Parts: sequence; C-alpha cells; structure tokens
Amino acid sequence: MATTAAQAASQPAKPSPKQINAAARSLILDQAQNMMQQIFSLTVTPSNQNVINVPLRNVGLVKGLLVEMTATASNTDAANAQNATNWNVANLLSQIVLTDTSNNTRINTSGWHLHAINSAKRRRPYAGVTTLSSMPIKYGNNYSTLIQAPATIAKGSPTTGTLNMLYYVPLAYSDHDLRGSLYMGVVNATAQLQLTINLSPGATNVGDPTLAIYQNAAGTTLATLTSVTVNVYQHYLDQLPSGTQGVILPPLDISTIYELKNTNLTGMTVGQDFPMPFANFRDFLSTTIIYDNGGSNNAGTDVNYWALQAANQVNYYKVDPTIQVLSTRNELGVDFPAATYYFNHRGKPISTLQYGNQSIIGNFSTVNAGAVALIGYEDFAYVNTVMSAGSLPGG
Repeated sequence: MATTAAQAASQPAKPSPKQINAAARSLILDQAQNMMQQIFSLTVTPSNQNVINVPLRNVGLVKGLLVEMTATASNTDAANAQNATNWNVANLLSQIVLTDTSNNTRINTSGWHLHAINSAKRRRPYAGVTTLSSMPIKYGNNYSTLIQAPATIAKGSPTTGTLNMLYYVPLAYSDHDLRGSLYMGVVNATAQLQLTINLSPGATNVGDPTLAIYQNAAGTTLATLTSVTVNVYQHYLDQLPSGTQGVILPPLDISTIYELKNTNLTGMTVGQDFPMPFANFRDFLSTTIIYDNGGSNNAGTDVNYWALQAANQVNYYKVDPTIQVLSTRNELGVDFPAATYYFNHRGKPISTLQYGNQSIIGNFSTVNAGAVALIGYEDFAYVNTVMSAGSLPGG
C-alpha cells in the first residue's frame, strides 16, 4: 500500500550520517575517560640502531602518541664549536611513520614538520611558554627541559650537550574533534609507530644545515649522537559508551584519516613559476615549505612571490614573502625559522576531490646549486577513497 503524503509527513525524519556522528562523538566526549599511558621505553646508540618500532596497545579510541626523547650530542672537534641550526632539536627524528590497523600509512613525515604542525595548531611554539614579565609571581620557563638544545657545544675531545624533545603524533585532529581517531579495541590487528633517529645530526661549516641539529663553526668534524632514550605514551579514550549494538563509535570520524606527509621537489629556475601540486582525493588543511636554497636558509630574500593557483591558472592569492610571513606571525605571534613558509588552509580546506588540480606556486629570485623545496602537507583523507588517490610528488 502506497504511503500518502500525510503519512510521510508524520513519520520522523531519519538522522543524517553527520547527525549520527555528532551524537556519537558528543556521547564519547561526555562519558569516556581520557587516558595517557606509557607504552614503550628504550635507550639506543644511534650508530648501532636508529630505527625504533613501537606497537600501539590494543585498547581504546586512540587520539595520538606523545614521544619524549633525551639525547646526548657530542663534539669531538678539538678546535671548533658546534652551533645549533635553525630547526636544531626538531630534527632529532628524521622520519616518523604511523601505520594503522588497515595498513594505511597515516603519518609519514619529518621531525621539523611534525613540530611545525604541533605549533601551528596550538597557535604558539609547541611546549613553549609565554613569559608574563609584569607579574611578580615567577611565571616563565621554569621547566626548561621540556624542549632544549644547547646553542653551542664547545670544542672538546669530546664535549657533550643534552637534548630534550617532545613530539605529539596526532591520529585525531584534536582533543574534541575526533576525525582520524583510531579504534584499537580490536584483536588480530596491529598498528605501529616507526621512529627514525637522525643519522646525520651534524653538518660541516660548508655543508647544508637545514636538516641537521648542529653545524661546525669553522671545521669539518661532524657532531654526533651517542645515546638516545625514547619514551612513548598512548593518548586515548577508554571506557567508551555502549549501546545495543556494542561500543558506540563516531562512524565518520573513524572513517577519516588525518594525514601528515612529507616530500621534496627540485628543479626551480630563477624567475619562473614553480608549481607544488596537491594530491587528489583529500582536503588539505595546511602546507609548510622550507626553501632550502642549496644550504642557504634566507629570510625571504631569495623569493619573489608565493601564490595559490587553480588548474585554470587563476590565482586565489599572490603575495610577496613578507606578506606570507605576516599571516603566520599574526596567527602564532612568532615567525617560523628563516626560509620556512606556512600556508594555512584550515578556514576553507583545499578540496582536491571537489576542485581537482591546484598548486602552490613559488617564484624565486635566486636558485643555488642543490636548491630544494622541503614540503609538509596536512590533510584529511577518507578510507573509501584513499586507496585510489594519487601519491604525493617527489623531487
């Protein structure tokens, strides 16, 4: 029997997938217990072992992993000091890879990019402080060992310095936005965090310091890492609410992959537009670029302009490096290290599923031998489309 218009109008409307997800997320955030537990600890000599594999615990709805590192840097040059580079201790890890229970690579990026994203999302340097100098109470950098690296390791045979670093490896976008969270209350499935300690922590005085921790002041002897201790904490929601069908999970959130990916591109030409394309089937939230001009990290003096360009060569914006840096300073209150440019797309993500080919364009006034653009992407991908998505470009 056909349903009349009156009968159809009297029937309650079915909730949309977004409404179901929002209700589940709200219930989880209201009832679940926030947990932070240590799951791993190891001390290594990087020259013997620099790759560390950390299995995630099969418990809870995982929001992220906190990596705590302590390292000893050594200078064996008896005549010259080692000076901290621009990104210094952020380069303690050269690669971070997170593989989920479905064998999707969610994170595959560098230490500097992970630290940049940790900072950008919090609108201040990650684990940094704001000193309130007008207060008589001694607020300030009283726990300076959260992140630390000596500005200089003196000449010696050897002289050492202690490095401390914290990285937050996100699975969920934030504490209250659970897109990307990973449900680990499963059996016969594993997820793994792989950490690669930087085997090139030192650069010579004529070398490229961009991805190093220290650079020799005047000589060629490299700084080394003699010991590294790694502690990993799993940050997750436990005691999840249950319904008649079992554990309640936000279906759209856990079908979303929050990605951090890293690549590099070469082949720039002076005065020519150089496109840095976005991969398909994703919503890009930010792009961070280091213009490593053959080992020179300049504060905008080698860039003519940056632009965001659609496939039909329409520029959404086109600005000189000063204006691009201004937008970052207004958001974070500080500048990223010299030669680093942060492009925030969070207000309106760049959707390559909807719009197709788009690129960030760099136009450079100086291109030295060995120039490379080190690019970090932050985006949302979707489980049902990521397998068919195009890969990131590589130089």
